[in-house]
Amino acid sequence: MSSNIYADNPIMPGFYPDPSICAVGEDYYLCNSTFAYFPGLSLMHSKDLVHWEQIGNVLDRDSQLPLEGADHSAGLFAPTIRYNNGTFYVICTNVTHGGNFIVTAENPEGPWSEPHYLNEADGIDPSLFFDDDGKCYYIGTHPNPDGGPKYNGDWYIYIAELDLENWCFKGEKKDVWNGALKNCIWPEGPHIYKENGYYYIMHAEGGTGPEHAIMICRSKDIFGPYTGNPKNPILTHRHLGNDYPVKYVGHGDIVKTPNGEWFMTMLAVRPLNRYTTMGRETFLAKFIWEEDWPVVNPGTGMLTDKVEINLPEWDPEKDPDSYTCRSGHKTSIPGRDKEYVFSSMKELGDEFLFLRNASSDMYELTSDGLKLHAGKNNIKEVASPSYISIRQQHHHFTATASLDASSLKDGECAGLVLMQNNLYNLRAEITDGNCSMILCQDGKDEVIGQTAAGTSVSISVVVDGLSAKILCDGKELGEASVATLSTEVAGGFVGCTVGIYASSCGKDSDSYVTFKNLSYKAG
Repeated sequence: MSSNIYADNPIMPGFYPDPSICAVGEDYYLCNSTFAYFPGLSLMHSKDLVHWEQIGNVLDRDSQLPLEGADHSAGLFAPTIRYNNGTFYVICTNVTHGGNFIVTAENPEGPWSEPHYLNEADGIDPSLFFDDDGKCYYIGTHPNPDGGPKYNGDWYIYIAELDLENWCFKGEKKDVWNGALKNCIWPEGPHIYKENGYYYIMHAEGGTGPEHAIMICRSKDIFGPYTGNPKNPILTHRHLGNDYPVKYVGHGDIVKTPNGEWFMTMLAVRPLNRYTTMGRETFLAKFIWEEDWPVVNPGTGMLTDKVEINLPEWDPEKDPDSYTCRSGHKTSIPGRDKEYVFSSMKELGDEFLFLRNASSDMYELTSDGLKLHAGKNNIKEVASPSYISIRQQHHHFTATASLDASSLKDGECAGLVLMQNNLYNLRAEITDGNCSMILCQDGKDEVIGQTAAGTSVSISVVVDGLSAKILCDGKELGEASVATLSTEVAGGFVGCTVGIYASSCGKDSDSYVTFKNLSYKAG
């Protein structure tokens, strides 16, 4: 039996941007962008759209995801996940290496194939559509084909039939839409749907910031001509003022439940005092069809804190058939507190993120803890530092790590980082017998506070909104604003992560640090 349950927005808190969703029977799969983080494209599963578990990452091998030299907000842009005739497809853009590509799997838990690169597909934000006649279509966005962009963001949405056996276009691609508003910027993230006798293109425009919005158009023929909804945008928060608590709403994808209800996922942010530190998060809304157009949250017209859903409640921690239970709870539930005791772990959960392509010997799980090699690269380089992280998922949290740094040599360092990018971060750093609180802004380090420290210490990053403290063995080193660790100051498309690291600071070294545990507690 079905009963009404409620999803809390955001359904995926923290750095989970550009959501794409698909339904297979009673199962729902959600995929998100990851940019320069590895593994790439987090993959979530749910049976009720309320409770989610991470079942893996689509790209978990270096051969699938080259990220060398990728800026924090380069690498993997917006993915789309789709299912057709027993096969899962994820299409995405690696803007740093290779461009647009498709990977496939029979089981969403993997393994996923090597990338099939689409050499003819320029631009970004690709999506797939499988029509009733068995044909597959590619839709994406690229610069104005008529002599190039006339202004920044002057892009067009185009469609081409796709040959999935030879991974190439069939026939020519056709430009079909350049946005709902005159001279709009960045028509992007397009998806095709077929309902009510129409082909619909739902897309975002206005840029993934304050002017972001979800638009829709339709046609009787897949190649158009397309007519915009006279009520566009169908969802935006750009008219609600600079201080509205949820902003940047856009980049939608839709799904239908077995009960006939329609839902839309989209990204949005929750800034504090106009600063966004957690990046773009995944939200959910209900919509209905009126006059063959979608109406999102009718009577409200904006995102709500809770979303009513008529599905049986499901708990991945109690369902013996869930990935969570079958994997022995190796991966934590998104949004929950986390307590990692490394000495008792055989492998890291799927929620852990590295920067770019980490070396295979970067770390080892031992009976003493996580042995992290002091890599040559430091945290401020566009490289692959010895950094192991999880997403910040709350405005108020404490992250704590206990470590033994007795192996470090003079000038080498280790610690705990709140990372926006390589140029904007906050570090609790152990080096040369001291523990320092270091705020990095635009690549420039400022030592906020310092204390003498032994080689075995417990360090904490305590974040209270836009204020942060560093503790070393319970001693407070100082307090600083982390407003600069925000999208509005640091730029880019990512949210903050928090993690452990070790660096030999440019030298060849056999040093390592043993981390006993890492905890993350909200509040």
